[in-house]
Amino acid sequence: MKPRPERPTLRTIAELTGLAVTTVSRALLDAPQIALETRQRVQRVAREVGYQPDRAARHLRTGRTNVISVVLDPHDELLGFSTSMIRGLTQALRDTPYHLVITPHFAETPSIEPIEYMLRNRMADGVVFSRTEPSDPRVRLLLENDFPFVSHGRTLLGQVHPFVDYDNAAFAMLAVRRLVAKGRRRLALILPPDRFTFHRHLRDGFLEAVRAAGVAWEFPVGVTLDSSSAELYAWLRRRLQEPSPPDGIVCAGEVSALSIMAVLSDQGLAVGEHLDLVVKQTSLLYDEVRPRIDAVYEDIAEAGELLGRLLVRRIAGEDPAGLQHLQKPIPRFADRSDGPRAAIKAG
Repeated sequence: MKPRPERPTLRTIAELTGLAVTTVSRALLDAPQIALETRQRVQRVAREVGYQPDRAARHLRTGRTNVISVVLDPHDELLGFSTSMIRGLTQALRDTPYHLVITPHFAETPSIEPIEYMLRNRMADGVVFSRTEPSDPRVRLLLENDFPFVSHGRTLLGQVHPFVDYDNAAFAMLAVRRLVAKGRRRLALILPPDRFTFHRHLRDGFLEAVRAAGVAWEFPVGVTLDSSSAELYAWLRRRLQEPSPPDGIVCAGEVSALSIMAVLSDQGLAVGEHLDLVVKQTSLLYDEVRPRIDAVYEDIAEAGELLGRLLVRRIAGEDPAGLQHLQKPIPRFADRSDGPRAAIKAG
């Protein structure tokens, strides 16, 4: 048997580049004190020889893990959310020393538990999480411990913290104006549970737009974006049999829109004739739906990439006030000549 080749080390790269081991180490950490050309050369050689840092040794020496954790909640509100988020984060970390570790969070446990575990065991150098709350305990705890994080979503804590968020208020206003322009006068918005901050953003944007337009409105009772497809189906089927049902619905998730379309089809009604929809689009699904559905695009992969890049900068010590980004909604209405697919980046 051939002897196994020795694992490449910092000294291996130093010998190949003619640099000191300490310079190689700092270049691999992307230290700004090292010239950019030197950093790029060292990192290229490291890739070519298959160098992998000894994370356990580095953690003992520096307290760093070179790990970024993303806490994901399993939910069906947005199709492909987790996949798109991970793709974006991975792209952001591609040329950094950081590795991405997925930490699941399940609905039956408090959202703060995975954060407490990570802090207690120093499992990562920074963390990303989503579905923020107005007084999010995770944000409070991480700020108190001065631990780097970027949240996907904002809070109402009044404390500056890094975030990437989607402008849900602007989305709701765009959707209402689109439905009103198509002659709809009784609008409904399916909201997320009220414990989430984006519930308020959606609600406030929707109310501002319907009041400005002078149209009737309602928030469905007994269902949210987290409701099952069966529950959403039952709500609309019942509501269509009652007086003054909505003739336009704003769906901030693709699954809720599918449930509504199923009811209309089963009742012999047609989208665009008996009822119009505007859906928040996060996947390619609605490109293939006929008749075309009005959509407003949210780029989750872009959000993931922004989260990763901002977190690396936060770990490096940047001020949180400069690490905030609000994504703008992109209208992809059905009568556009370029079609909705043009807005979506190839993955």
